[in-house]
Amino acid sequence: MAIFYNQATLSYNGGIVNSNITTGEILEALSVTKTAAADSYSPNSEITYIVNIVNSGNTSFTGLSISDDLGAYDFGGSTVQPLDYVNGSVTYFVNGVLQADPTVTVGDDLVISGINVPANSVATVAYTAKANAFASPEADGVINNAATVSGAGITPITAEESVSAAGAPLLAISKSLTPTTVTENGQITYTFVISNNGNEPAVANDNIVVSDTFDPILSNISVSYNGVAWSSPENYNYDEATGAFSTLPGEITVPAASYVRDAVTGEWVVIPGTVTLTVSGTV
Repeated sequence: MAIFYNQATLSYNGGIVNSNITTGEILEALSVTKTAAADSYSPNSEITYIVNIVNSGNTSFTGLSISDDLGAYDFGGSTVQPLDYVNGSVTYFVNGVLQADPTVTVGDDLVISGINVPANSVATVAYTAKANAFASPEADGVINNAATVSGAGITPITAEESVSAAGAPLLAISKSLTPTTVTENGQITYTFVISNNGNEPAVANDNIVVSDTFDPILSNISVSYNGVAWSSPENYNYDEATGAFSTLPGEITVPAASYVRDAVTGEWVVIPGTVTLTVSGTV
């Protein structure tokens, strides 16, 4: 909305008299809100944004555009963007009815054009972006994202949304076998590497369990965790009849990742926290 002021001047016989000042207000017919469907982000996660354009007036608006800055911010004198638009993700509704796809252009900003908002109606545009290497993975990381609606007959309107980095472990597991070729009654070793790309450690209360069913079944197994020998049933359970193996909840913890930022490009590099579990036995 805009406030305006006006004053008249009366002149006569070389004199000037000013009137009182009148005050008026112009109510904007269009308003815009922007909402993220996710409360937080993690490296390479996707965020869906929903832009609602509300026309409370009696006149339709056609040919509007939404320009999204994809979270752009300054780093070392250059502009970087922590979000990448996911191609083909735009959907467009008017009063809840799906419309033909609008035109999408990705340049310095994401621009979605060809949006129409009839009188007393709501246009909704949803699209998805992916957090990239310029999105801070640290505990205080945040993506501030702005969308501006513009077009003929309106003053550009901007809506902003902020999404914080997820404060949680982000775990993955890989498994390898040594040797890959073994004679009958030979010994093999399975190595499990549990990694954490998150900004918080995985602690005992997270109840991490590694389970596997070895085929062929292993006998006379030995288990170690970060090079320290484990015993059963204190740390794990194993059934030699079925080959079913599982660690006890809370025995495995994984440190948080650490992060290094490239001083030139501004990209974040994730160095995962890792732990190693090994299981050796005879086949």
